[in-house]
Amino acid sequence: MLLEIVVGLVILVGLIGIVIPVLPGSILIGLSILVWAIVTGTGPAWAVFAACAVLLVAGAVVTWFVQAKHTRAAGVPGRSLVVAGLAGIVGFFVVPVVGLLLFFPLGLFLAEYARLREPRRAWASALVGLKATGLGLIAELGLALAAAGVWLVAVLAGI
Repeated sequence: MLLEIVVGLVILVGLIGIVIPVLPGSILIGLSILVWAIVTGTGPAWAVFAACAVLLVAGAVVTWFVQAKHTRAAGVPGRSLVVAGLAGIVGFFVVPVVGLLLFFPLGLFLAEYARLREPRRAWASALVGLKATGLGLIAELGLALAAAGVWLVAVLAGI
């Protein structure tokens, strides 16, 4: 029972890590379910881990493709998203938690402004990047929630 509580808490931290991308959310979820499967040691537990791993990998792949498709279509280069991500991480520590939400869009706008040298085009480009990031986050979170649900149903079923 203690194992399931600890794994459940790590899964919760992983879900938060997807929304506030300072922690590797999907990786935490996958590793916690892997530990549960190893300790449980049954065939059904390994099947649950395999199903959860497929969902988590699918979430990462879908996120990557959604972001890449939308940002490429709008001409937003990957380096602008990297700058925005780094700005978001710095912002998270400068203004805890809220800084990520402030610095990521600001970093994206500034990277696009440096590239385009026109505020309106930079803002339009930054909005496309923000929408793509949001869509990717929703996809990854949805599939991670599905993986967490599979694990929870297995635990409640006594696997």
